[in-house]
Amino acid sequence: MAEEAPRRRSRGGGGAARRAERSSINIETAKYIQRNIPNFEVLTQDALEIIETNADIILEEVGVNFVDNPAALQRWRDAGADVQGERVRIPRGLARKLCATAPAEFTQHARNPEKSVVIGGNNMVLAPVYGPPFVRDAKGGRRYATMEDFNKFVKLAYMSKWLHHSGGTVCEPTDIPVNKRHLDMLLAHMTLSDKPFMGSVTEPSRAQDSVEMCEILFGKEFVQNNTVMTSLTNINSPMTFDDVMMGSLEVYAANNQACIISPFIVGGAMAPVSVAGTLTQVLAEVMAGVAYSQLVRPGAPAIFGAFVSSIDMNSGAPTFGTPEASLITYGAGQLARRLNLPFRSAGSFCGSKLPDAQAAYETANSLNMGLLSGVNFMLHSCGWLEGGLVADFEKFVMDADQLGTLHGLAKGVPVTEDDQAMDAIREVGPGGHYLGCAHTQKNFKTAFWKSELLDYKPFETWEEEGARDTYALASSRVDYLLANYQPPALDPAIKEALEAYVAEKKAAAPDSFM
Repeated sequence: MAEEAPRRRSRGGGGAARRAERSSINIETAKYIQRNIPNFEVLTQDALEIIETNADIILEEVGVNFVDNPAALQRWRDAGADVQGERVRIPRGLARKLCATAPAEFTQHARNPEKSVVIGGNNMVLAPVYGPPFVRDAKGGRRYATMEDFNKFVKLAYMSKWLHHSGGTVCEPTDIPVNKRHLDMLLAHMTLSDKPFMGSVTEPSRAQDSVEMCEILFGKEFVQNNTVMTSLTNINSPMTFDDVMMGSLEVYAANNQACIISPFIVGGAMAPVSVAGTLTQVLAEVMAGVAYSQLVRPGAPAIFGAFVSSIDMNSGAPTFGTPEASLITYGAGQLARRLNLPFRSAGSFCGSKLPDAQAAYETANSLNMGLLSGVNFMLHSCGWLEGGLVADFEKFVMDADQLGTLHGLAKGVPVTEDDQAMDAIREVGPGGHYLGCAHTQKNFKTAFWKSELLDYKPFETWEEEGARDTYALASSRVDYLLANYQPPALDPAIKEALEAYVAEKKAAAPDSFM
């Protein structure tokens, strides 16, 4: 297993060495968030029991479809479900019983062990945007994503202090054949970063490729005994499990890798318009998906996912940062905890076409909702634009900077002797100030969260420096981070083996863009 080479601090060298050290880039990644604040819960005990009962009724009476997957249908028959055609009706209590074998929390290992994350419990792991076919930046505007764009996003995620995870399809590189781009994306995550990453789900054989590349990176035995990937398994709501996503889930579950079982809900289109009705459908779909993963391999890690937006009834477009989506997310968090499963939801959601005020308002609502709802794995935590169609470079660094506030809020209010600051209050007394007191001098460097992007300078200084708005500051930040990127160390033999695997796989099949 490759590890990051230790950084060596130079000794001596006088002023030039100290200046070089001050100007060097320090690639620091904050530890995944460990909450010291309570979760915000909106559902009463009665409401929870009603939703859970109704979800069981739906699974038993209405059922779910497993499309083009005879093996899945047979697994359900063997487990005691009523299977008619592709419709699976699950006896009351069976899905919940099967879900009980999935772990409440698990470690996803990174190739740099210091950056491994624990998913579940009171922890929250932040990962970047996933899936947009388009990208946008200040220089090139909106355009189809390329592999070069993908590599830049992986580098930015690696350089971002508050991101714990490299993600998966940070954007869809449309210049690479569909049947081969997963190889390039995985290679980028494995070589350009040493944070945890996600595997491919667009075809079962691509999931298998992901497992085999991880076996090169981590070692085959390590992969079989540990979780080194998460993967996103979307349900075709309402209540349909297709063979592609389920085929990928089968590969990952069989190899002890984590699956996020996530309904894709646009309220009013793919689920009822009511909060309680949507939560009922979400719970039924997730239980069926997690239960199926346990039929493949009991104990395989699974995450309760909830991707929910409301809909603009005039245009049909999804809307984000709305009260209804927040209520559903808060409620889904409660339901996930009652199932004793890790919870995935929220992100930097917005419907805006630009990183503007609309984007900021909707993103702030969505990020804070994620923290307070008890999310354990937050996909899309930075870079999301235009309802998920666009990964935006400037918004990526804006959002990544603001993720620091989530770390600060999650700390809660400590009341150690130092935090009580009684000595400081006595020292300053009435009418004084705290700027020079001992307590301030001791704590000022770490007392407050500090943005690495936003401008707090006096008006005159800001104007002299070009009167730059946040978009301009973010554009400069993108350039700065990419110019100073240095890849983490990787055993050359492992890198060579990964590149050889990718080359062999690509040569074995003709290009396909369908």
